[in-house]
Amino acid sequence: MSLYIRKQARAKVRRRIRKKIAGTAERPRLAVHFSNQNVYAQLIDDEAGRTLAAASTLDKEVGVKGSNQDAAIKVGEAVAKRAKDAKIDTVVFDRGGFQFHGKVKALADAAREAGLNF
Repeated sequence: MSLYIRKQARAKVRRRIRKKIAGTAERPRLAVHFSNQNVYAQLIDDEAGRTLAAASTLDKEVGVKGSNQDAAIKVGEAVAKRAKDAKIDTVVFDRGGFQFHGKVKALADAAREAGLNF
């Protein structure tokens, strides 16, 4: 399967997911993205169009580099801590078209263990 077709398929799944979920100020959307080099997570209020909190492997506080399960766990813990600082405890999880397996599951489980509810 070529890269172009794979990206199109993921975009199609992502649109289908985003049709069903949206974040609010009380319950923002926890959007995750995985590139080949980094892991990103954001808490987004879709009504206002604002990012309330974010964490990635580019942050010095996270302390890891790469796009593997260990990095996903650290980013999940960091985004949960920042959510607690912003007085957010419940979120809607947006897997961004990725399968809920491996890195995505590791990030979600780490965020749950750090206190986020979803």
